[in-house]
Amino acid sequence: MSVVTDPVRPVEAPSSSTPPRRKGSFGFNSISPRERVVRYLLLAFVLLITIGPFLWQLSTSLKGSGEDIYTRIPRLLPAQPTFDHYKAVADTIPVWDYARNSLVVAVLVVGGNVIGASLAGFAISRLQFRGRKIVLGLFLATLVLPGEVTIISQYVTVREFGLANTLFGVALPGMIGALNVLLMYNAFRSLPVEVDQAAVVDGANAWQRFLYIGLPSVRGTISVIAIFAFIGAWDDFLWPLIVLTDPDKYTLTVGLQYLSGTFSNNPRLIAAGTMIAFVPIVIVFATLQRFFFKGVEEGAVKG
Repeated sequence: MSVVTDPVRPVEAPSSSTPPRRKGSFGFNSISPRERVVRYLLLAFVLLITIGPFLWQLSTSLKGSGEDIYTRIPRLLPAQPTFDHYKAVADTIPVWDYARNSLVVAVLVVGGNVIGASLAGFAISRLQFRGRKIVLGLFLATLVLPGEVTIISQYVTVREFGLANTLFGVALPGMIGALNVLLMYNAFRSLPVEVDQAAVVDGANAWQRFLYIGLPSVRGTISVIAIFAFIGAWDDFLWPLIVLTDPDKYTLTVGLQYLSGTFSNNPRLIAAGTMIAFVPIVIVFATLQRFFFKGVEEGAVKG
């Protein structure tokens, strides 16, 4: 008996369905030279309007008294650099005492926001209690009101508490911000619910879940709150000016007004005082920037 077999056919190589790319064409992930130039031009423009004033103030504070700062062509590099204006600021006003007062207020505001906003955000997002949605709605409603609307009621409250003309009275209204509470609420809400449920099964109470599960996972948001709370308290001018009446308790932003009032014809001293007030902000941001940029990674479960 013979077996009939089919002849073996040669296997043809599959033809590529992708047409050859024409010269000068770009894919979805590629950037054309024109678009790249536009991006760099926009980046340079944003850099100019953000860093430009800072560089100009720094250059003005370092220029000697014989240099003209109002030249037709601006010059950033001082021809006669000197630090005498910084020494003159310290000789004119008690700048270090004002800086210490600002530091006290900033520490109180940062501590109040980090602790208070974290506790409130965790309670609203993780704890079940009656009226939780109402509390969240009240926090959202306070964001609609500008600060100027409530500044009179805040001053009356501070005065009734006997905290007028005190540094604690300056720090009290900003120690817990509604926006910071909402930021912490959103950070805690992004954590998996299963982690909390497993901790409850293991016998962890609310404080243990907050300290050992919640806080280590939201360090990025905490650093964001700390940075912006420090900047807001350090740069605030209107509220300390209203609350404080004793010049010895002035914050740095309020005390620097004596430079513009006494030496209005010498902008070099004003620029030097501005740079002195700017240095602590740079230090705080440089210290916390590592956690600041890791805030996007919050909510991940680490094994």
